[in-house]
Amino acid sequence: MEPKVVSLEMRDYLAEMGAQTLNWCMQCGLCTNLCPWRLVPGKTSETFNIRHMQRLGQMGMEGFEDEEVLFACSTCSMCQTNCPRGVKIVDNVRGMRASLVGAGMAPANLRPILGSAHANGNPWSGPREKRTDWQKGLDVPQFGPDTEYFLFVCCHSCYDPRSTKIARSITQLLKAAGVSFGVIGAEESCCGESVRKVGDEELFMKLAQSNIELFNGKGVKKIITTSPHCLWTFKNEYPELGGEWEVIHYTELLEKLLAEGKLSFPKSLEKKVAYHDPCYLGRHSGIYDTPRNLLNSIPGVEARELDRRREMSLCCAGGGGRIWAEAPMGERFGELRIKDAVEHGAEILTTSCPYCVNMLTDACKSLEKQDDLEITELSELLAAALP
Repeated sequence: MEPKVVSLEMRDYLAEMGAQTLNWCMQCGLCTNLCPWRLVPGKTSETFNIRHMQRLGQMGMEGFEDEEVLFACSTCSMCQTNCPRGVKIVDNVRGMRASLVGAGMAPANLRPILGSAHANGNPWSGPREKRTDWQKGLDVPQFGPDTEYFLFVCCHSCYDPRSTKIARSITQLLKAAGVSFGVIGAEESCCGESVRKVGDEELFMKLAQSNIELFNGKGVKKIITTSPHCLWTFKNEYPELGGEWEVIHYTELLEKLLAEGKLSFPKSLEKKVAYHDPCYLGRHSGIYDTPRNLLNSIPGVEARELDRRREMSLCCAGGGGRIWAEAPMGERFGELRIKDAVEHGAEILTTSCPYCVNMLTDACKSLEKQDDLEITELSELLAAALP
C-alpha cells in the first residue's frame, strides 16, 4: 500500500491564509477535551473534533469531506488559550475555511450573508441608508475634526431590533458622562471580523480597506467599540493594513469615567445578577474585571458568579460565523448557560457583547425560562441606573 502524499501546494496555501502553526500541533487532544462541543449531544458534537481538524490541515486537507464540520467551530479560543504548544488554532481553522470559500465553496447558509456584506457593507441585509436608523430620537453627534472619540457601532446593533437597544444605551451613557464622541454614519462598513473568520479573505480586505480609508480621512485617532468582535479586529488585524488607532471597548472607557467621578449610578437595582464573559472580550482580549467592576457599582446588585467563568467561560456559540447557523434545541451552548444561571439563583443574566445577548435570549426562549431569567446587555443595566 502506497503512503499518502501530502499536498504541499495546499499546505502552503493554508499557511498563506493564516494557518502558519499547523505543524506545531503534536496531537495531544487537549483542545478536543476542552471544546464546548463536548458538552452537548447531537450529530455535530459526535463529528466535530478540533484535533482532527488540525491533522487534516497538516495533511493538506487530504481526506476532508464534510464542510459542515469545518464551519462548526465558534472560534471561542478555549482550545487555543490552553494549547501547550501555543498553536494558533483559530487562525488554522480560518485558513482551512479560506481554502473552501476562496474556491467558491462557502456553505449555503453563509452565501447570502457574504453577499450582503459585498453589496451593502454589512452582513445583515440592511441597506446602507438605514445604518443610522438606531439613532432616531437620540441626537447622536456626528464625528468631526474636534471630536475625541469615534463611536463604531457594530453592524448587528445597527440593524437587529434587539441589538439596537444596546447602541442606544451606550450612547446614553457616553452623553451622561460628557464624552466627546461622534459617529460617521452610512459610509461605515462592517469591521469584517466574522467575515474573515468564516474564510472570505478577499471580502475582509475590501471591508477593512474601505474603513481604513474612511476613518483616516475623517481624522479618527480613538475608537470606542460596542462589540468585542470589532474591538479585537480593529486592534489586532487592522494595524498591518494601515489602520492604527487607540481602540477600546465601551466598558473600558466607562470604568475610567467612573473612577474619575464623571459617571455615577445612583439608582438601585435590587436583583441577583450573573455576568457571562464573552469569548472575544475575555479569552481573546483579556478583559474580565472591568465589566464586573461596573456591574458592582450599581447599588443593590447581588452579583452571582457562574461555574464556567473568566478564562474558562462557556461560549454562547455566536462567534466564527455561528451566529448565522442553526443548532437544534438541546444542542445549544447557550442552553447550558441559561441552566447555569438559573441554578445559581440569578434573576438577570447580563453580558457585554451583542452576539451573546442574541444567542442567550434564543436559548432562554427555547428553554421557556423567560419568566425566571432576564437577558440583558451590561450597558442597559448601567443606563437604567443613571441619575
